[in-house]
Amino acid sequence: MALDNGVDRTPQMGFNNWNSTGCSDTFNEAMVKSIADLFVSKGLKAAGYQYVNLDDCWALPNRDASGNLVADPVRFPDGIKALADYVHSKGLKFGLYSSAGTSTCNAKGFPGGLGHEQQDANLWASWGVDYLKYDNCNNQGIDSLSRYQAMGNALKATGRPIVYSICEWGSTQPWTWAPAVGNSWRTTGDISDNWDSMLANATANMGLAPYAKPGAFNDPDMLEVGNGGMTGTEYRTHFSLWSEMAAPLMIGTDLRTAQQQTFDILTNKDVIAIDQDPLGKQGSVVSDSGGLVVMSKPLADGSRAVTLTNEGSYATTISTDAATIGIAGAPSYSVKDLWSKATSTSTGSISATVPGHGTVMFRVTPSAAVPPAGGISYLSDLPFASSTNGWGPVERDMSNGDWQPGDGRDLAVRGTHYSKGLGTNAPSEVDFSLGGACKDLVTDVGIDDETGGQGSADFQIWADGKQLADSGTLTGTAAAKTLTADLTGAQTLRLVVTAPNGASWAHADWAGARIACGAGPAAGTHQLSDLTWSLASNGWGPVERDLSNGENYARDGQPISIGGTRYAKGLGTNAPSEVDYYLGGSCHALSTDVGIDDETYGQGSADFQLWKDNTLVADSGLVTPASGVKHLTADLTGADQLRLVVTAPNGANSAHADWAAPVLSC
Repeated sequence: MALDNGVDRTPQMGFNNWNSTGCSDTFNEAMVKSIADLFVSKGLKAAGYQYVNLDDCWALPNRDASGNLVADPVRFPDGIKALADYVHSKGLKFGLYSSAGTSTCNAKGFPGGLGHEQQDANLWASWGVDYLKYDNCNNQGIDSLSRYQAMGNALKATGRPIVYSICEWGSTQPWTWAPAVGNSWRTTGDISDNWDSMLANATANMGLAPYAKPGAFNDPDMLEVGNGGMTGTEYRTHFSLWSEMAAPLMIGTDLRTAQQQTFDILTNKDVIAIDQDPLGKQGSVVSDSGGLVVMSKPLADGSRAVTLTNEGSYATTISTDAATIGIAGAPSYSVKDLWSKATSTSTGSISATVPGHGTVMFRVTPSAAVPPAGGISYLSDLPFASSTNGWGPVERDMSNGDWQPGDGRDLAVRGTHYSKGLGTNAPSEVDFSLGGACKDLVTDVGIDDETGGQGSADFQIWADGKQLADSGTLTGTAAAKTLTADLTGAQTLRLVVTAPNGASWAHADWAGARIACGAGPAAGTHQLSDLTWSLASNGWGPVERDLSNGENYARDGQPISIGGTRYAKGLGTNAPSEVDYYLGGSCHALSTDVGIDDETYGQGSADFQLWKDNTLVADSGLVTPASGVKHLTADLTGADQLRLVVTAPNGANSAHADWAAPVLSC
């Protein structure tokens, strides 16, 4: 679930001084005020940048007699509150830095927040702080989750909305626990102002797309655009990739000396719109061969943002098509180059000559509604053909809230929380174009808990003018009800909510609403590693095909080996992990060996689970290297989806979990 603190449903945009000043004397009150002034005069505020943030070295090395942090009077003679007031007077927001340890990362040992969480949070709130970057130095070996939760709880207790940026460096796979704790989380070590560092951070972040969602974003570190260590082409790639990955856009250059090229990159509104798209999806890699990388990012209006990146040194042509990027089926497509601003029309092919270390970024918009891509799709990730709502807008992945977009909270019906779904207020109607490509719809429905048990509504599913399901009237005290509908051949889908007893408090949730579309694997038997997965998330490094996990980069593992038995085929993961395959009801069985790979030298443990849609159908129990090979089978008859899940009950260290020779029968 995303953190429910009411701030920043899209990635943060602002400034942080560290990449340009570090702890030098140039970091001071005058500089920060100048940055705030430039935000206004140079169009950065108009482009969407909000936060002016201080990094390390803003405080004195010691707390005062009451245990409070004290601003360095040389750097900040008027104090932090006065500086925050100045930033606020410009219509901007203000942020600070601390560390989840006894001291911050600088060698001078400025005080950290460990053990002082509520005291520090209260002080920052009294100063008008709107943003906290919380680092990971000098953490005394205390587990990350408890340290970061402590500060998150303290920030919430102040009653002031404060963006919480978790800077844990990706050391304990924060993407698996941080979404419920902070608004963003670092997935990498510190970035440096050179091509290799920027590309390494981007690559490490690319595989984490499944964890990003509105209000919760992967953070591959701050922007180096304009600091001088890369070319303009490389900086445009940097900015394009961060925007494609829905990453926070935190400027790291001294804007007082920045060239116009830097402002041109940072204020490209077409690229910024991709980063800030309300759907909140991170772009995913759809092809990667020989250093030519194509990413596709779904957008709320049904279009796709596409990046063509050339990691090599010489210009080359990179091509893709509408099917690969996930929007096949339209008669034609409008293709806009977001850097050159050139527009063209295509029947589906997308191609460009890309300079060395360059990225061409397109917005590809279908001329007509396209059917959902094959596989499992959540309705909250699809464009609406139309929508009406009794109160405020229909919300994606949150409850209805009130009048304003994004003012709801996590969907919840009688204490059960849902990460995906639609929040409406009856009377409501949401329409989708299916194009005859989909099989079925499954959803829970009910009145959201935010009503406090009040309200009622009737949920109906319609396709091509025919009613397929009706919940009857559900009250604010009724449990969620599961509705299903056969969508075979349907061109349109309508979700209708009526208010038989009146619209007051009729906050109606379509919770976990998802559809299955397209055909599954062909008849016969298939090695899973030869099929295309619909989702692959991994605790460390990418999921590997026919190799062990290896932990860091693609193809860095070894041949799969469990208890001395080698396997030519399989999947190498590191718990916690999930790999999903779309079956479309066409498969009936899976058979696989599982175990901890021999590359761990006797360390690590994991639990392997097979899920048929949302039903657990096989569980290995805890497996250690001493367990050797275990064999799992599962009946998948009628399933739309197969999920291979690995948990780490004893922690993720050395949890190199192999799915060895998994065979799917269809």
